[in-house]
Amino acid sequence: MTSMPLPKSLLLLSVFAFAAWAQLAPSAREIPLYPGVAPGSENWNYSERVAGTPDRPQAQNVVHPVLLYYPADKANAVGTAMIVAPGGGYRTLMMSYEGVDVAKRLNQMGVDAFVLKYRTTYVDPDAPPAAAGRGPVTTGPQAGQNVREMAGKDGQQAVRLLRQRAAEFNVLPNRIGIIGYSAGGGVVLSTVYGPADGRPNFAGAIYAAGASSNPPPEGPVPPLFIAVAADDQSVGMQGSIDLFGAWIKAKAPAELHVFQTGAHGFAKKGGGADHYLDRLEEWLKLNGWLTKASK
Repeated sequence: MTSMPLPKSLLLLSVFAFAAWAQLAPSAREIPLYPGVAPGSENWNYSERVAGTPDRPQAQNVVHPVLLYYPADKANAVGTAMIVAPGGGYRTLMMSYEGVDVAKRLNQMGVDAFVLKYRTTYVDPDAPPAAAGRGPVTTGPQAGQNVREMAGKDGQQAVRLLRQRAAEFNVLPNRIGIIGYSAGGGVVLSTVYGPADGRPNFAGAIYAAGASSNPPPEGPVPPLFIAVAADDQSVGMQGSIDLFGAWIKAKAPAELHVFQTGAHGFAKKGGGADHYLDRLEEWLKLNGWLTKASK
């Protein structure tokens, strides 16, 4: 049986996606999170693919989790590192506005940035878009696996790796932060509530999936920067408010911004959410993470 050719529209979309991916600022290095195959992914026998649109390129079917290294200019580097975890419903990674664009803005602050490509739920490119990657995994190489939990472990490993290799990147091991968006915010929370050796020194949870009133973990509690829009119809704002309340109740440092408008992904423009990275920069400065570290 011969395979049917792809529709012209799909071929054009594929070409545009690859072109957009090529236009993203290239990373200085790609750093594997694990020395070999990521634990649990031994039978994932498929390849990562590029998806999305020209203005929003995406990565799907991530098998080999890595950090994409975006160093700050050496003259301006402050000795702080921040991992950036894009969102995308654990099915895809929004590599531009929740990834590389954020990394380049952090570089302007003097922060070395590392975009995290964590493992994602398999998306069948031939399945209808509305169904692709949704629901529990019941068939294929990921059958019976909790991919969201694995993504969280990738976040913990990213923190652990940077702390262990801090000298290599000229950052301080006690200045390792992470920021994440939507599902990437869920990855952030997995690091915040996870084992101490994989816990960041500070974190940003931006319209984070899974935000709740769970109290902070025992041991070191990372200060939190939390941001969400009041008109977010995907994850809503209440979880972010509850997360802030839990930190304040525990007398742990936290800052919350609930913007009047912005929707999920801060895609609705014209409000304060447009400038949330300005608020993040103020918060980082307030807490000393933008003060140049002395040698």
